[in-house]
Amino acid sequence: MKKIIICIVAYDAESTIRNVLDRIPREVKEKVAEFVVFDDESRDGTVRVAEAWRSENPQYSNFHVYRNPHNLGYGGNQKRCYRYCIEKGYDVVVLLHGDGQYAPEVLPELLAPLEQDDADAVFGSRMMVKGAALKGGMPLYKYVGNKILTFFENRMLGMDLSEFHSGYRLYSVQALARVPFEKNTNDFHFDTEIIVQFRAKGLRIKELAIPTYYGDEICHVNGLKYAFDVARSVIQYKLHENGVRNYPKYEIGRRPEPVYSFKKDRHSSHGQVIAMTPSKGLAILDLGCGPGELARQLKKEGNRVVGIDRRKPEGEPPCEIIQRDIEDGIDLPVGREFDRVLFLDVLEHLKEPDRALREARRYMKEGGRLVVSLPNVAHWSVRFSLLFGRFHYGQKGILDKTHLHFYTLSTARQLLREANYRVLETRTTPLPLIDTFPAFRSPFLRWIHWIDVVLSRVLRGLFAYQFIFTAEDTFDADYDRGNKSISAADALQ
Repeated sequence: MKKIIICIVAYDAESTIRNVLDRIPREVKEKVAEFVVFDDESRDGTVRVAEAWRSENPQYSNFHVYRNPHNLGYGGNQKRCYRYCIEKGYDVVVLLHGDGQYAPEVLPELLAPLEQDDADAVFGSRMMVKGAALKGGMPLYKYVGNKILTFFENRMLGMDLSEFHSGYRLYSVQALARVPFEKNTNDFHFDTEIIVQFRAKGLRIKELAIPTYYGDEICHVNGLKYAFDVARSVIQYKLHENGVRNYPKYEIGRRPEPVYSFKKDRHSSHGQVIAMTPSKGLAILDLGCGPGELARQLKKEGNRVVGIDRRKPEGEPPCEIIQRDIEDGIDLPVGREFDRVLFLDVLEHLKEPDRALREARRYMKEGGRLVVSLPNVAHWSVRFSLLFGRFHYGQKGILDKTHLHFYTLSTARQLLREANYRVLETRTTPLPLIDTFPAFRSPFLRWIHWIDVVLSRVLRGLFAYQFIFTAEDTFDADYDRGNKSISAADALQ
């Protein structure tokens, strides 16, 4: 049997808190281990009324009232509640509002999925039944705003919730303990950020219809500010997910080694590499190929691709993939030569990238080309963060926490020059806006994207997100190609 707690968050709820407590079904009050009012330093008599109710109902010895020593904010009050639940070892927490806006009468139905382990969170939705919210007294402007924000959040997050903005929520306490809710805002958009965290963690959210009730309670939410904060939180997650910026609240226990997905935009490193290899029948060596999505695209163009990566791809490999750590050497059989050798999003992860570059020369055909992409640590976003003393590592992007080396345009060129390569062409990529926000390829976003494309080419050191170098071998070709039978270990000396 689940150990359940009801947390009633309250602020200036003197006129409504008694009614909320009375409306909690008796069977629920008797079933739960505890039900608690967490008062957020109300300015009225909320605590006095709640304590009077406790005195009038001595049969409920599991009812308690706590007053915060100072105002924590809506999100801060929830944090206190969830910490309390985790510390007390509860299984399920019900979040009720002290203003009476959400019906306690439907608690048995909302509790059922969590009691049966069919969900990690249950949300009471006012929008599941068409027109019910307006009939229940929801103001039209709030209804329209709710719909617009929910549409935006669903598109951005790839979800299908009927409502993101209901405060009637029940959580598995074990699920709460798996997300960093303590890092969320103390403001009203805490509810949005915890949904994002549940989505990122792959936790199950179930919605059930609830009645809507709007009385004469005071609303403490600034609607425009709330909408802005919600949109910002969702955009922050998308930027974090795609490695553009890092936000600790969205570090949700991902794999220690990030898997870089295929970048579809033609201005991305992958898009440009495909455009740079139009010839059919090229032999291509993709070092650090990951799951092989780029290799699959190059193969579709009629090229022969060999990939090397420390991870074995899931499912059927898109090409010949050799499972090997490049740090230990490329070490292909003698005689294997390629027209293109690719190091895309790889060298910055290696302990000794110069050694890998020197060894790669052994597998290039005469006239072959090396193609390298490296992130630009001098990008304006990093400079801006440094201006305020921040240098936060992330899961992907320029400050990927697995990066061992950082490069500017100058130091990237130096790396290639010292490995005896001559740079023939330098390309740039803009911020990955199109790949970050694929659901919103609006004219405005495309306009911003094109401006960034132009700036990344004109002011490369400041606006280039990545550099893409095409280089040729400048080493003594006759000597090098006459000694291809040497071991990989000798080549790395």
